[in-house]
Formats: sequence, structure tokens, C-alpha cells
Amino acid sequence: MRFGVVVFPGTWSDGDCYHVLKNVFNQPVEYVWHKETDLSSYDCVILPGGFSYGDYLRTGAIARFSPVIEAVEEFADQGKLVLGICNGFQILCEAGLLPGILMRNNHLQFRCEWVNLRVETTSSPFTSCAKKGQLLRIPISHGEGNYFAEPRSIKDLGENNRVVFRYCTSSGDISEDANPNGSIDNIAGITNAAGNVLGMMPHPERCCELSLGGEDGKVIFESLINAKISNPMLTT
Repeated sequence: MRFGVVVFPGTWSDGDCYHVLKNVFNQPVEYVWHKETDLSSYDCVILPGGFSYGDYLRTGAIARFSPVIEAVEEFADQGKLVLGICNGFQILCEAGLLPGILMRNNHLQFRCEWVNLRVETTSSPFTSCAKKGQLLRIPISHGEGNYFAEPRSIKDLGENNRVVFRYCTSSGDISEDANPNGSIDNIAGITNAAGNVLGMMPHPERCCELSLGGEDGKVIFESLINAKISNPMLTT
């Protein structure tokens, strides 16, 4: 599995993603500068967290117009895998690759802490190595992670098994107290209609080693690596 990690001015989780893929999973990986327009050599492209363009205007609004985004759109249309983490999720929404928006946290605070996620589906190349209902302890680090979409979009996400992760309690209950940012329906991660593009606010790349406090993020990268790529769609 060959990975490309996209770097925008202001990106800062690119090194974390690169380290995990190269040194934890021993996968071929390269940095991809935001002006790149050819992603044909990769199987999976990751848009990592950070503050692309300083989050001016709003998160992801400027990065959405970088040359690489058109290439990411073509890449996704080919059925290849795209993972947007935190700022990457925001960029994917701004680009229209995923529905909805990420707004300011409802408590207006930047939150950097560990949260619990419940795996809502395993019929996804991003969670095929997990179990439905499995609980993952993964850190967040954001001030604008409050996911919102119109009711019809939320209905479509739910009816078509596109909600991949929800914030939950340590026992797996979906509750307001377990929601760190006010996201509608406790949504922490969603896919596109085809299922090959995932956006998530928590940072799985920061919990793939015990020395960092946990390894629950590994299941997402293991699922990616084990995904079988076919043309034009992905199957697991």
C-alpha cells in the first residue's frame, strides 16, 4: 500500500502520519506538497491535521483551492482511498467531497484530550479490521470540530451506513456528555457515498504506540493496509 501525505502551508500533523506509516507499519509513504497535481502513484492519500493557511476565513476554506485538491477529487473518483483527519476532514467538507461543515466547538473552547469512539460500521475499508460496536480511545485536538449538516444529509448518512464513528462514553453510550464539541448525533467520522473517502476529527495517528498512551488508532491504518483495491470501487 503506497501512501501520500498532503502538506499545506500550516499543516503540522503530517510528520505524525508519516512516522506511523513508515516506522510503525513499514509502508511506503511520501509527503505531497499542496501544489502537486499528480497522485497516480499512490493507493491512499491522507490529508492530515493542522491549521492550513492559518485557518484564515474559516477552517479549510483556502486549502480547498490548492491545486492538489482537484487531484484528490480525481483520485477519489477512481475509487482510491482518501483519509482526512481533523483539518483534513474540514478541507474535504469545504471541497464538497463530504457533506456538511465543521463549526466552532459549541463551548467555544479548543479541546486537546482523549475521547471514546464507537465503531458504527465495519463495512468500510477504514474499519474492516474492527468490530461493530468496538470502542476506541483516540485523542482530539481542535477548536472547530462541531459537525453539522442539514437534516436530509444526516438522514442519508444514517440510512446508508455512512457514519463510521460516534463520540461515546467509556461504556459505549451515545450521550451529550460524551460529545466534546457539539457535533450533531455525536458524529465523529463519516464517509462519502462511495465509501472510499473518510473524514474524522480525532487523530488515530497519535495513538498507534503504547509510548504515546495507546494503540487504538492502529485498527484504522490496519484496515487501510488490508483494503483490497479494485477498479473502479473498493471492496473489503
